[in-house]
Amino acid sequence: MSMQDPIADMLTRIRNGLSAHKTTVSMPLSNKKKAIADLLVSEGYIENVNVSEENNGTLNIELKYHQGQPVIEMLKRISRPGLRIYKTAAELPKIYGGFGVAVISTSRGLMSDRQARAQGVGGEVICYVA
Repeated sequence: MSMQDPIADMLTRIRNGLSAHKTTVSMPLSNKKKAIADLLVSEGYIENVNVSEENNGTLNIELKYHQGQPVIEMLKRISRPGLRIYKTAAELPKIYGGFGVAVISTSRGLMSDRQARAQGVGGEVICYVA
């Protein structure tokens, strides 16, 4: 069976790992998943990302907790294969009044909503993280 939405699968694996208080979650590797994970590391939502080259590549994500509670409270897929959501730089959402992050796929690569607004570019809204 083929996977229709690998990014939604990635986000679900992270959500499930956080609810089960796992330290790491693993998933098949893709460049887009790695870019999303690297963005979440730079924003401080996950601890670290490792790539294992066995079995055609595996992405290992170390989850982050603060005083026993997950750092990520909300992880929501917005644009999906059946309904793509695009926003201009002026229309980009502010998640939780700026305390959260929207992951945006732009012509200059994946970036947070703050970075996209600063560079004046819009794009596809991949997911919300808070």
